[in-house]
Parts: sequence; C-alpha cells; structure tokens
Amino acid sequence: MIWWGAAAVCAFFVKGLCGFANTLVFTTILSFAVDNASISPVELLLGYPSNLILLWRERRSIRWKLCLPLAALVAAGSVPGILFLKNADAGVTKVIFGTVIVLLGLEMLLREYRPKNIRQSQAVLAAVGVLSGLLCGLYGVGALLGAYLSRVTEDSASFKANICVVFLVENTLRIFLYALWGILTVDILKRAALLIPCMLAGLGLGMLSGRVLDEKLVRKCVTVMLTLSGAALILNSL
Repeated sequence: MIWWGAAAVCAFFVKGLCGFANTLVFTTILSFAVDNASISPVELLLGYPSNLILLWRERRSIRWKLCLPLAALVAAGSVPGILFLKNADAGVTKVIFGTVIVLLGLEMLLREYRPKNIRQSQAVLAAVGVLSGLLCGLYGVGALLGAYLSRVTEDSASFKANICVVFLVENTLRIFLYALWGILTVDILKRAALLIPCMLAGLGLGMLSGRVLDEKLVRKCVTVMLTLSGAALILNSL
C-alpha cells in the first residue's frame, strides 16, 4: 500500500502542475507489479475529484465549443477501450501500454520544440477524440488529448480548464460502465478511499509548485522518465 500511496502523490503532483499525465505516471509506476485492470479503476476514482478541483479553479477559461464536441467523441471511443480492458490478457495489455507510453512520450517531448498553436480541424478533432477515448477506456490515459489541446488553447489556464471538462465527461461514463461491467469492486473502492489523502497532498503540492517551478522544464523531465519507463515495461513484459 505504501507503493500505491507514493504513486498517487507523484501522479497528482504532476496533475496539479501540468493539468494531465497523472494516469501515465500512476499506471507506469504500478504496472511493473500490478495488472492494468486493477490500476485503471483506482486511478479513475482518484482522478475524478482532482478534475473537479482544477476545473473550478480555472472555470473562467472554459471554451464550451471546443471541449464539448471533444468530450462526446472521447466518450464514444472509450466504450471499446473498456471492453478490451475487461477481456484482454494482462501481459499483452502491459506491452501495448508500454508502447503507447514510449510513442506519446516522444511526441510530448518533440512538442516542446515546435510552435504551439495550430488551426482547429474537424478531421483531426474527430481522430483525436476517438483515439483518446480508446486510450482513456483502456488505460485512462489522456496524453493524446493533452497533445491536441495544448496546440489549440491559448495558455495553461485554458488548457487545464478544457481538458478537465473532457475528463469529467469521460470519467463519468467510465465510472458507470466500470460499475455495470463489474470492473469496480469493493476492494477497489476501499483502496481508492485510502489513497484520497495522498491524491490531495500531491495535487495541492503540484498546484503550489506551479507558482515557483518552470512548468515546461517539469514536463520535459516527466516525459523523459515516462518514455524510459515505458521501454523498461515492454522489456519486462516480453
């Protein structure tokens, strides 16, 4: 349980600082010893209140015309992802997750050195929405969503507000389906409840640190560590 607590503090420190990537951190830390089917529902229950807190803090920066269509696409894509999570082999899931981490980590790192803003495209929006939904349903990972929103929002406050709206819609659907399909169990609910203080501590530290630390430098460090961890997870699972 100590390892779970440490993972929660680290993951939600990153959430408070950057607005996303908490699932990547949490799942990467725990995937070496725990199956994704046990990790994802716990992280979901911890992430829901953290999204509410950040959304309330940045509520003035919400762009409804951007986040609501994206939320609907993500919700639609999450259903097959959840079904795969319920039925997939644990070893195969870890290899896929490790590959996803490496690819997203490289994309996130390269993104820091490219121009930030791009024109919104309906085709890109649809593709990102559905693929993000698949990743969210399977792993709870919103990094692809973060990659897109970072390019079409003006600043950190706008990014955090809009990504949290999408996460809340997707999280609500995923909680319902996890419960309906038996992925949420009493043991998972108990574990999540015990980890709430760790989540709040990490989130609070991340939000406070955002006033002092260079957010771009922190994102680069987190991205490098995630990419290396993803590669190690693939090798460990083969």
